[in-house]
Amino acid sequence: MDFKKLILIVFFPVGCFLNAQTIDTEGGHEKWEYVLEDTGDILQIALPVSAGFITLLEKDYEGTKQLALSYGSTLALTYALKYAIRKQRPEGRLHYDSFPSGHTSSAFSGASFLQQRYGWKYGLPAYFLASITAISRMEGPDGYHDLWDVLGGAFIGIGSTYIFTKPYQKEQFQIGFAANKDVKMVTFLYKF
Repeated sequence: MDFKKLILIVFFPVGCFLNAQTIDTEGGHEKWEYVLEDTGDILQIALPVSAGFITLLEKDYEGTKQLALSYGSTLALTYALKYAIRKQRPEGRLHYDSFPSGHTSSAFSGASFLQQRYGWKYGLPAYFLASITAISRMEGPDGYHDLWDVLGGAFIGIGSTYIFTKPYQKEQFQIGFAANKDVKMVTFLYKF
């Protein structure tokens, strides 16, 4: 799978969603703030879903299992901390579930999985998109989170992935055979 397919998988749903939105700029917010917030809403799901699609396209079922474990632990830890810490949202609402950012932990879980499993070819653009998600949580029109919230979410998403995910090796074990009139040889190669 190449980088162009990854971008298509991630940005097609984003583009469809944003084209369907009507943006109300009343209330002192600019249009870009709403676009940024909507983009973060989509990317929080698009990154882990894209990671799952890539594992299936690569027929990497061990990777699918590792993604499920890392993403599941990310969500469980994120929501357990939200309700254990009970930090008030910075925009002033009386909601006490600010730390850590769930959008950010979800996006960084998908991005760090792509990097850890398939390398920086996928990881670098995925981390860039996850960073946009984190920025959208602080700079969107409602400013749902502060810097500590998104840093906590990123740490949880990356940390959970690194616990459960191993780099992908397509062929770990190879067997070869060679023969001529006098010599017969069998070779075994195992990649660590």
